[in-house]
Amino acid sequence: MLDVRAIREDPDRFRKGLARRNLADAVDLILTLDERRRQLTVRVEELRAEQNRSSKAIGRAEGEDKQRLIGEVARVSAEVKELEPQLEQVEAELSDLLARTPNVPHESAPDGFTDEDAVEVRRHGEPPAFEFEPRDHAVLGELLGMLDTERGARTSGSRFVYLLGDIVQVQFALVRHALDILTVRGFVPVIPPVLVREEAMFASGFLPTDEVNIYVTSPDELYLVGTSEVSLAAFHAGEILDEADLPIRYAGYSTCFRREAGTYGKDMGGMFRVHQFDKVEMFSFARPEESWDELEFILGIEEEILGKLDVPYRVTNTAAGDLGSAAAKKYDLEAWLPGQ
Repeated sequence: MLDVRAIREDPDRFRKGLARRNLADAVDLILTLDERRRQLTVRVEELRAEQNRSSKAIGRAEGEDKQRLIGEVARVSAEVKELEPQLEQVEAELSDLLARTPNVPHESAPDGFTDEDAVEVRRHGEPPAFEFEPRDHAVLGELLGMLDTERGARTSGSRFVYLLGDIVQVQFALVRHALDILTVRGFVPVIPPVLVREEAMFASGFLPTDEVNIYVTSPDELYLVGTSEVSLAAFHAGEILDEADLPIRYAGYSTCFRREAGTYGKDMGGMFRVHQFDKVEMFSFARPEESWDELEFILGIEEEILGKLDVPYRVTNTAAGDLGSAAAKKYDLEAWLPGQ
């Protein structure tokens, strides 16, 4: 959630930044609600103080003075009763607007609103040439008996799959490969909870803006994470960290769940964008002024993980208007897939 004090101190920076997400008008609405909240807060506090003074004075007063003070307390109480619901409503509206307003993009994020506006940073490796039409991994997996989407759909619905045999060994080998590199780099491996409370989703920026893509259980009201980032972000919630210990780095491995359906025709027949998948996530608690260097550090490790597999890939810088709500800058590593 954005800091309303920071917006108040430098509104032009937020207008300029949020304009790149086509949301510049949100700043003025936030400031209007904030000003109204502050005015109501001051008035309610003044009235409560007056109410307390008059209530104490009633015990010492007599006759007409006492009746006057009783009338004064009644008048003040009525005004407080009228203003308190207004204050609560303004506070709720401001809190909701701040929660729905995305982060300000970093100046190095390119302009644009779609994945086509992303800027390629670099490429690594060259895809090999084939003398035949390569099949994609989903088709090959079915032919080799290592993927079963038909039974997955029968059991759970579309975009669920059974992984069988050697492909399971490959997946765990890839997880081990990533964790080995991350451990050497100082990341602590973590298997976190995949069910979290609502406040963890809000604090990590996935609620309320990404609500349609999140599974929630009933009646427990626990949320299935779409990334272990949520659980890792909540790991130190409510704690005060020693600055000398930063950065603190974690490598989370978990099953992840997303309701999103993907883009038909660009997701390999459902195997590129499924509802359930396993992922290794890098997460770092760092000083704000060092966070951009930390992002480059994490990117370098991700490239190392792919590079050691000898998989051609390219790095892209995501467009400002295509960033997730909590993100200020994001790199995508797009690995080459023979059948894509």
